[in-house]
Amino acid sequence: MKPYKNKINRIRSFALSLIFIGFVIMYIGIFFREHQIIMTLFMLLGLLAILGSTGVYAWIGMLSTKAVQVVCPNCGKHTKVLGRVDMCMYCREPLTLDSTLEGQEFDVKLNRKQP
Repeated sequence: MKPYKNKINRIRSFALSLIFIGFVIMYIGIFFREHQIIMTLFMLLGLLAILGSTGVYAWIGMLSTKAVQVVCPNCGKHTKVLGRVDMCMYCREPLTLDSTLEGQEFDVKLNRKQP
């Protein structure tokens, strides 16, 4: 199992990967220079991936402004918390704003609302 990372950093990494995926799709289109329709299709798909990345960056930027900023008790740096539980961006210390979850083992499922 991969180690859990901060939500904001995970979404930013996804947006960055969309940019590189878009470039790769565009480079694949270069191999079809003789077939202009196929090349144009790959170029447009790559452009859509890059535009999607722009949308994800804009969305996470707006979400980041609404996130609660706290001081990590482990490293002392300011970090942002999304949801009920999250990790410190720097030292991966589990953080929560919900006093009922303090002391519990960190689990991503704690972010879901319990019925």
